[in-house]
Amino acid sequence: MRLIALSLSASLLFACSGPDAPAPTDPQAQSSGVPALEKLWVADGFSAPEGVAPAPGGGYYISNVAGEGDAKDGEGWVTHISEAGDILNEHFVDGMNAPKGMAVLNDVLYVSDIDTVRRFQLPGGEALSDIPIDGAKFLNDATAWNGAVYVSDSGMSRIHRIDGDAASVWLESDALAGVNGLLGDGARLLITTMDAGALYEAGADATLTTIAEGMIDGDGVGLPPSGGYLVSAWRGDIFFVSKDGEVVKLLDTREEGTLQNDLSVFGDLVIVPNWRPGTVTAWRIVDPS
Repeated sequence: MRLIALSLSASLLFACSGPDAPAPTDPQAQSSGVPALEKLWVADGFSAPEGVAPAPGGGYYISNVAGEGDAKDGEGWVTHISEAGDILNEHFVDGMNAPKGMAVLNDVLYVSDIDTVRRFQLPGGEALSDIPIDGAKFLNDATAWNGAVYVSDSGMSRIHRIDGDAASVWLESDALAGVNGLLGDGARLLITTMDAGALYEAGADATLTTIAEGMIDGDGVGLPPSGGYLVSAWRGDIFFVSKDGEVVKLLDTREEGTLQNDLSVFGDLVIVPNWRPGTVTAWRIVDPS
């Protein structure tokens, strides 16, 4: 999700498409251990979709910012879609301002919303108490890790930790300028940034270690089954990062105007909301031969 928000009309609907050819990948890179992406489906009917979270009963939750990314207009909502991209409940939960990142912990859906984290009881979506985040400017991605929920604040170079009803600053650093994507992975937290386009990892002691750099406007991060990392950059890129930190661009949709937002990986499936044109795209990870 970007700091300079784009205003989109909810009427921008694009037709679904079926399976497509794998995204262009350098043949030499492919033979060197770099996966490819095979398009499975594109779902439409969303309004500035940004975040993804797995729904405990199946399918995925997709956040719809609807208005501006920093506007407290009450227009945002979360949609529940199936594994095939069909809309099961368009307004599963609504009444938010600009919902972006989401995480599920202990049957509760956490949704970042500018300067507040919203909570909803699952599976029904009943609203629970909100958690205001003191000093927050632009809450973005969220992940469950080590029994708590972590939320990035792109406007303050911070990562907040939510434990029960309490929120605290877990990490603040100049290196986190434009901090965006978060993903808990075992003993480490994976972190992307927009300003430097960095992919970091941090342990429980909040010490940052650089994995790779140069992916400007970094957004979502996911783990392919065969190793390495996938990182989206919201302006329209998807990168593969090897375990040694080598960066290869797999996809570039800037020219066509399709944004690549909070990329999330589930097994060999990649789900990416496209703030513009208001779609969600599913890709299958094709391991190198």
